[in-house]
Amino acid sequence: MNNLQTAIRTTYFSIIGNLALALIKGCAGFFGNSYALIADAIESIADIFASFLVLLGFTYAKKPADKNHPYGHGKIEPLITFAVVVFLVISATLIAYQSIQNIQTPHKAPKAWTLIVLGLIIIWKEVSFKIVIKKSKQTNSSSLKADAWHHRSDAITSVMAFIGITVALFFGKGYEIADDVAALFASFFILYNSYLILRPALGEVMDEQLYGDLQNEIRKKSLEVEGVLGTEKCFIRKAGMKFHVDLHAIIDGQISVKKGHDISHHLKDHLKNKLPNLGQVLIHIEPDH
Repeated sequence: MNNLQTAIRTTYFSIIGNLALALIKGCAGFFGNSYALIADAIESIADIFASFLVLLGFTYAKKPADKNHPYGHGKIEPLITFAVVVFLVISATLIAYQSIQNIQTPHKAPKAWTLIVLGLIIIWKEVSFKIVIKKSKQTNSSSLKADAWHHRSDAITSVMAFIGITVALFFGKGYEIADDVAALFASFFILYNSYLILRPALGEVMDEQLYGDLQNEIRKKSLEVEGVLGTEKCFIRKAGMKFHVDLHAIIDGQISVKKGHDISHHLKDHLKNKLPNLGQVLIHIEPDH
């Protein structure tokens, strides 16, 4: 299974999980008198739409390179990540607004059994985060990473709800708003996570040089090719799940152009063979003197 197929299957996992949790949270929040759980359900619904966006992005990204897109269609990924962040910000804003409204309106304390529901949700969302974040690293997918952080922000929201309901139940009358205060704090966590997701995606669009480990690996592997004496410049751009490389290789300046050309081809083939996550590799030959 290639990286794109893995990413698509992981996104379906997120969609199915969030759909089930949205129903569970919504029902538990309504019958258990907990706005924090209802806020959780709102976020899960936003997560479903966000995951569909991610899936749409993967479908577009898998289109092969063509005349107008010689580097493929992978740049759609950070753009989808931006859209996912918008969903996170909208859901956080809705949660904060409704929490403030509820804090100002007297209401009953949540039911005790909602804590059991929340405990199970927290465990499931953290497990989901671990699964999806692992797949995002495996596939080098920024939008899958954003999807993973949806799970983590959902878990944070649920933890805050758990704390709020516990306070409301333990201290009793006068502390009913603890549930809503918890939801309000959770919205700030979601906004902070939105920034953490947005920043690397922005760097990807701007072609920032953020891949020091990969650069070191490329330089190391280059020296394994006969005729390559060293490397100079190494620029890396990320597009989707592939890394496109511009590399300056140093060779003997006394050899023929044909020999230098052959070395550059051997180097390109060697790098793509050893580092399968590379896309286009452009080799520029530099003489050693």
